Amino acid sequence: MTVLASGSKGNATVIAAGSTTILVDAGLSCKELLRRMAQVGEDPAALKAILITHEHLDHVAGLSVLARRLKIPVFFTEQTHRAWVRMLTPRSTMSYAKWLELMQREKEARAEQTAAAFAPEAASTDSPDSNESESEAPATAERSEPAAPKVKADPAFLPAIEYFRAGHNFSIGDIDINPFTIPHDAVDPCGFVFHARSESIRMAIATDLGYVPPNVKMALKQVDVLLLESNHDLEMLKDGPYPWSVKQRVLSRVGHLSNTAAAEFLQRDYDGGAHTIVLGHLSQSNNLPELARLAAEQAIGTRMSLLGNRVLLAAQDAPLDPICL
Repeated sequence: MTVLASGSKGNATVIAAGSTTILVDAGLSCKELLRRMAQVGEDPAALKAILITHEHLDHVAGLSVLARRLKIPVFFTEQTHRAWVRMLTPRSTMSYAKWLELMQREKEARAEQTAAAFAPEAASTDSPDSNESESEAPATAERSEPAAPKVKADPAFLPAIEYFRAGHNFSIGDIDINPFTIPHDAVDPCGFVFHARSESIRMAIATDLGYVPPNVKMALKQVDVLLLESNHDLEMLKDGPYPWSVKQRVLSRVGHLSNTAAAEFLQRDYDGGAHTIVLGHLSQSNNLPELARLAAEQAIGTRMSLLGNRVLLAAQDAPLDPICL
């Protein structure tokens, strides 16, 4: 697992096993994703697919450009794909005044067409030389062909699209994938467990969730590497700069996991078997890395050792070194 970026400004993680390399989310620009992959020694040409957790911009900002450049398939749930397409091709709502203006323009255009339809007939009856001039017209002037209309490129075009459903396992190359539903304010958000069959290693990604429901607790059993959200410190969020409406969203059951909530999971429901726990999606306004790390380490307690349960912090502005097992 290589976390290229994690946070509200962009998310992307590389998962690799055997001969298969997958990018989970593409929340940075194509240029920045390629730069960060090169920085940690990952070859973009080796990517077999892009896997999307949900349609929010910090998870899909560079998706279409990167997929088209590398000519690789993108895996969505069908609802997430539809939401992403709607986001890229929004339809504007017309006001009544704009509708009246449109109707008036169409009425005037029809009147002009009607007037033009009678103009040739009037000219032929009034002018004695009209037949002669019409017969000579093709010889003296060439009709110009109308310019072909420009076709606007489809911003949602992808080389290939594959659908999956939460709760239904599927495979990409050497990696088996278990997608599970997470509680977040997107149309069909998912977390993932990745199973490298040849090495019997399991890695999981669970970020962008307002709380940890039973299905997520079950999915995160017996994983070797866990990327878990630890988004905000509760007091910093309450006293922070966000509008109250945004604070309510973050604190809701479809918002983001706090340091306290992440620690409660690690203390009560985590089985203690991971080699590494990566804390991700840390808020730059409402959290401090030291607070997130302290809460997690205290929750893990005596299970921490040199060989297991080490805690790393994923950053927004720089990739983590690859976690290799």
